[in-house]
Amino acid sequence: MILNITSKQMDITPAIRQHVEDRLAKLEKWQTDLINPHIVLSKEPKEFVADASINTPNGQLVASAKHEDMYVAINDLINKLERQLNKVQHKGEARRASASVKDLSVDVPTE
Repeated sequence: MILNITSKQMDITPAIRQHVEDRLAKLEKWQTDLINPHIVLSKEPKEFVADASINTPNGQLVASAKHEDMYVAINDLINKLERQLNKVQHKGEARRASASVKDLSVDVPTE
């Protein structure tokens, strides 16, 4: 997996890169292909912003997180992506996706 990390108004240190890679490895437990993950880290005057865009075979995951600490912003971002991935993976198992009332054949007695 090729990971693209882009920064705005700051430098990407090896420690930040390693933290992003370690946290992104958490998404591998869902056993889906992460296609071209792109993480954008930027610094605003009072906080750090972490944005992510990841394509998967089931759809695209997009998330953003802000915090005063860069590492907490990255952790929040990965948690948001994990929730989205969980939702996409289990969408077919949802009750409303199984069968609609219109599809059920109900025998109505006719007189």
